[in-house]
Amino acid sequence: MITIVSITDRRVLKSQEAIKSAFIRLMNEKPFDTITMQDISDHANVGRRTIYHHFSDKFDLLDKLIEEHIEELRRLCKEASDLDFIESNVLWFDYFEMHYSFFSAMIRSKGAPFFRSRLLALVIEELEDEVNITEGKNKGLTKDVILTFFGTALVGIVESYFTNGLPRQPHFVAEQVGILFDRNL
Repeated sequence: MITIVSITDRRVLKSQEAIKSAFIRLMNEKPFDTITMQDISDHANVGRRTIYHHFSDKFDLLDKLIEEHIEELRRLCKEASDLDFIESNVLWFDYFEMHYSFFSAMIRSKGAPFFRSRLLALVIEELEDEVNITEGKNKGLTKDVILTFFGTALVGIVESYFTNGLPRQPHFVAEQVGILFDRNL
């Protein structure tokens, strides 16, 4: 029996990456509402038909980019499942730094509320198993309040990092956030 392996053509991958990169650059340069498919086409050096072959419109492109990064953060969480909060936060902040252009565009753009809500949902989902309200310092507290509190705090730190440029290196911020989580969860 012959097994057929689906291999995406390198040209397709190259086109998709060019489109995504151009879109992120444009989002860092101008408001989302003013970006046209022609702008993306020009900056990616591909035809508009090529863009429409992969994405139905700029909203679809934005959604797929957000989902791609959320899934990568989720994968990093699985990879870090045996690590403490400090080490796992360092993984996240390294990822944020590697994809600074994307995250800064998301935080500062019109897509920010959707991105923020997706990031917050992911953080809460990942912290869910870490919260114990049956004993210790969180005994008697409401799990939803704890999760929302720490989830919102982490997302706020990330937003501040990209909006205001926190005065410290990403590893320092990641360690500080990890220490706060270790102390309080």
